[in-house]
Amino acid sequence: MTPEFSRTVDADTISEAPRQVEISADEAERRRLAGRFGLKAIDSLSADVRLVRRAGILHADGHVRADVVQSCVVTDEPLPAHVDAPFNVRFVPDAYAHAADEELELSAEDCDTLPLEGGRIDLGELAAETLALALDPFPRSARADAALQEAGMGGEADMGPFAALRALKERMQKDD
Repeated sequence: MTPEFSRTVDADTISEAPRQVEISADEAERRRLAGRFGLKAIDSLSADVRLVRRAGILHADGHVRADVVQSCVVTDEPLPAHVDAPFNVRFVPDAYAHAADEELELSAEDCDTLPLEGGRIDLGELAAETLALALDPFPRSARADAALQEAGMGGEADMGPFAALRALKERMQKDD
C-alpha cells in the first residue's frame, strides 16, 4: 500500500541530539486520507514531531492536530471535530525484533513499538494512524436520538445488537 500522506526520514540522520520536524498534509493528501478513513473531509492535518536516538532506538513523540468532518452514525449529518492527539512511538531495528514464532508478552509500553523497516520511518503515516485512532468511532449528532425515535428504534438507551428486532416484535404484537 502506498501511503496517502508520506513524509519519510532516514534513520541514519537521527542522532542523540533531538530534532524537531513539522509536517502537514496538502489538499490532495487530505482528500485521499478522508476516503481511507470514511470521513466527509479533513480540512487540516499537521504534526509536530521530536526525533531522537537513545541506545540505538529511535523515538518519535509529538502531537497530531486535525480538523475533520465525520458523519453521524444515525443521521449521516456532517459533524465537525478537532483532534489534538499526542503520540510516543519507538522504532526498533531488526536486530531487536523477535522471531515470528516466539511467544511474546507485551507491556503497555511495548504497544507503541514499531519495527524499523528499510532504514526509514514515515512520519506522515504515523500522523495518519494517530489521527485514525483519535477519531470518535461512533459520532452522533444532537438530532440522533430524535431520528431513532422517529424510526421506531428508541433512544440511546434502546441501542444494542437486538434493538431493531425488539422494535419489530413490539410493532407486530401491537398489530395482533
